[in-house]
Amino acid sequence: MPVDLSYAPDVADIVEKTSRFVRDQILPIEYQYGGDITTAGGDDIRREMNAKAKAEGIFAPHAPVEFGGLGLNMSDRTPVFAAAGYSTFGPVALHIGAPDEGNVHMLAHIASDEQKHRYLAPLAAGDVRSAFAMTEPSPGAGADPDALRTMAVKVDGGWKINGEKRFITGADGAGFFIIMARTAGSPGDRGGATMFLAPADTPGISVDRHIVTTDRSMIGGHCEVSFTDVFVPDEDILGEVDEGYRYAQVRLGPARMTHVMRWYGSAQRCHDVAVDYVSKREGFGGKLGDLGMIQQMVADNEIDLAASMALLVKACYELDQGNHASNETSIAKTFAAEAYTRIADRSIQMCGGLGVSEDLPLSRLQNELRPFRIYDGPSEVHRWAIARRAVGRAKKAAARAESAR
Repeated sequence: MPVDLSYAPDVADIVEKTSRFVRDQILPIEYQYGGDITTAGGDDIRREMNAKAKAEGIFAPHAPVEFGGLGLNMSDRTPVFAAAGYSTFGPVALHIGAPDEGNVHMLAHIASDEQKHRYLAPLAAGDVRSAFAMTEPSPGAGADPDALRTMAVKVDGGWKINGEKRFITGADGAGFFIIMARTAGSPGDRGGATMFLAPADTPGISVDRHIVTTDRSMIGGHCEVSFTDVFVPDEDILGEVDEGYRYAQVRLGPARMTHVMRWYGSAQRCHDVAVDYVSKREGFGGKLGDLGMIQQMVADNEIDLAASMALLVKACYELDQGNHASNETSIAKTFAAEAYTRIADRSIQMCGGLGVSEDLPLSRLQNELRPFRIYDGPSEVHRWAIARRAVGRAKKAAARAESAR
């Protein structure tokens, strides 16, 4: 049976509207502020861009329809998110940036009806932003979640949370936090974590500082946050006690793929800028684009883009089938994160001096793309997981063969 890789007419229409909207209305804003969302005005410019996206009928394409979104599944999100990602401000404009997009997805699947009313509804509408507080300073949780040190202790009517978090995207200005804290075991033990919902004005929550990173387009920055005797009532436990890691998988796989989608748009933009340049620039008796070494870089960019999209489509298909797709999402994330940095680097090289100047957006886009090799799991951790699964499958196959003799 043939595989149908086309999109339904309504999805194709959203893609076309998003592409036009981003290029006509959002790219000029991004250029005006040099891609720095804080310089652009933070939440003020976010609300302005959100209003424009709502007017176009493309706001929150991932959010459930009952909460004002378009209800797209993972596969249908792919071309829409990629079109939005052509501008680094595009995800903010459509309200599909990290961490809000992933938090909307998780709340829609896990939250109770009351939690959906209190937290998901205003988040999906863009009335508030959110933050997912998982990563901690050393020796706490980072790429190794089992190192979780933030503790939640049971008290009358709820829990008290104490701990420190680091690189919490969107923390400055967030309306609420989803906090991962240990409720059983000790740092280093597997499991024993719980997710809690807490309004940002809860006593004991402190956004202490912004960590300056190379990327500038994620609203609310990447912050250090401390929790001191933060009381969370029992009704604001997200999911079940001690099952936080299991529930987090609802968010992690899809969130990795939406990162791949969004940054695909930025990588495509790098490539487009470079190809446009070499098709016009004269040198060595002709156009640069007619030179073999330039053509190799153009071709390698095309290959990296096509391979990234193919892996992304496969992973999203598996997710839409209800599978965990751990291997598929790890493979797609690792390949794309590295492919995008290759694309940006080649694009800069093709444009020569202009490539590293502010006359073109390439060096700025490279600064946005490079962190993806670390965000949502470093490439090395994903490779370790991919290899471990492959070896595990081989061992099981050998054991089955042995038992059949």
